[in-house]
Amino acid sequence: MIVKDEFLSRLRKIFDLNLYEVKVWTALLSRGTSTAGELSSISDVPRSRTYDILESLEKKGFIVMKLGKPIKFVALKPEEVIERVKKNLVITAKEKSQRLEKLKGEDILEELTGIFSDGIKYIESSDLSGALKGRQNIYNHLDMLIREAQKTITIVTTADGLNRKLEILLPSLEKAKKRGITIKISAPITTENKQVAKDFSKVAEVKDIGDLRARFMIIDGEQLMFMLLNDEEVHPSYDIGIWLNTEFFAQALEQLFEIAWNNFKAIK
Repeated sequence: MIVKDEFLSRLRKIFDLNLYEVKVWTALLSRGTSTAGELSSISDVPRSRTYDILESLEKKGFIVMKLGKPIKFVALKPEEVIERVKKNLVITAKEKSQRLEKLKGEDILEELTGIFSDGIKYIESSDLSGALKGRQNIYNHLDMLIREAQKTITIVTTADGLNRKLEILLPSLEKAKKRGITIKISAPITTENKQVAKDFSKVAEVKDIGDLRARFMIIDGEQLMFMLLNDEEVHPSYDIGIWLNTEFFAQALEQLFEIAWNNFKAIK
């Protein structure tokens, strides 16, 4: 059986499998039913590893073990595999979420917080900065900054960026508004995102910046997060954000923004 390396690589990423797992799985798919020895020969996976790999695939819902001698393994339809993997992901994510939620009331969280608090004493505020790679990591950090905001939140984004932020950041922005935080959001308003802008207007003052293109957020005039690349041209995995804890620069940028804010158009 010859399967291109590129195809195997795609399967690994999609289904979160290692190389041996995708080789054995595709080998079994090509046979329908087979023994471990046969699959070892077909997939070019060491025989000593094949049983472990088959056991792993069975637990993950990719195959079924057929009782009898010799022991055989049965491939499931790819459509069924997808459904089983989806269900397993939901169950696993729920279990991990519950486990992490329990940490809030345990000693281990207090110990971790103590370690962090002791360490942060020796860090200058200007040293609290970093680069984040990947749009999901960027949004996770934006969400954290919003949750920690005490006074103001200023967001400037693109037309597409406004659409993305509705689902990801709106829940935290709603809580921020309830805390009395002043929130301002600016983006190019188009026919495609006008409804999104109206949804945001329930928690923030939203204005149209026209053709201006920028991607940044300022928190309390102290922390700044800005994105370096054009979101229309960069793949989400390669997006880059810079986080800075710099009161001087953040306040200067916020003052410039306030000057421009008066010229932006309020949405109707």
